[in-house]
Amino acid sequence: MSIKETNDKIAQEVTTGFQKIEDGVMGGYKKIENGVVGAFEKMEDKFVGKFLTHEGETVEDAKKRLAEEQRKREESAKDE
Repeated sequence: MSIKETNDKIAQEVTTGFQKIEDGVMGGYKKIENGVVGAFEKMEDKFVGKFLTHEGETVEDAKKRLAEEQRKREESAKDE
């Protein structure tokens, strides 16, 4: 085997190893991120459901209403 072939083989092994490490790290990060985001969304839904919904309003409807109210407040603040 020539030096070039040996170097190519080493480069391929290093690249493959790096890719496996990167995939593992990113996979772990995505799992953590999804877990945190999911937990936050559950807490948010419970808070909105308990404190911010109007009579007969769903959590999703309340979130839409609150987002619209916030948008109006921001527009009003820009106009002033």
